[in-house]
Amino acid sequence: MKTFFCTTILLLSTVLSFGQIKSTLPNMDKLTNTIVRAAITALQDADSEDWFALFSEDAVLYDDGKKVEFREFFENALGHERFTSIDKVENDGLDVYGRFHSDKWGDFKTYFKFQINSEDKITRLDIGQVNY
Repeated sequence: MKTFFCTTILLLSTVLSFGQIKSTLPNMDKLTNTIVRAAITALQDADSEDWFALFSEDAVLYDDGKKVEFREFFENALGHERFTSIDKVENDGLDVYGRFHSDKWGDFKTYFKFQINSEDKITRLDIGQVNY
């Protein structure tokens, strides 16, 4: 019984810790734009419902300057890609630079540059690798 109790506590704390790691990204307080912050939070939490709700119906995505299909890209990426740190934020909070992890591509520095319309929907997202 004691072993079962200890194993259950260990498993529960591991599960809770994993969820907190994604949601408590270092330097998250650097994200000053509320929409960008909500998008990065949804990305970190692999929350596709929140993520797609932040974008306009005709949102476009450019990956290293190449236009790619937005919805298909993030249906595959959510849960497999995330920031591991936010290093800097520019352009009134719309451009985010940080270290990034992709289960497919490994670890690298990246940028996310958001464009938001007057209805507070993200209309364009540029992402890519960067050196700084």
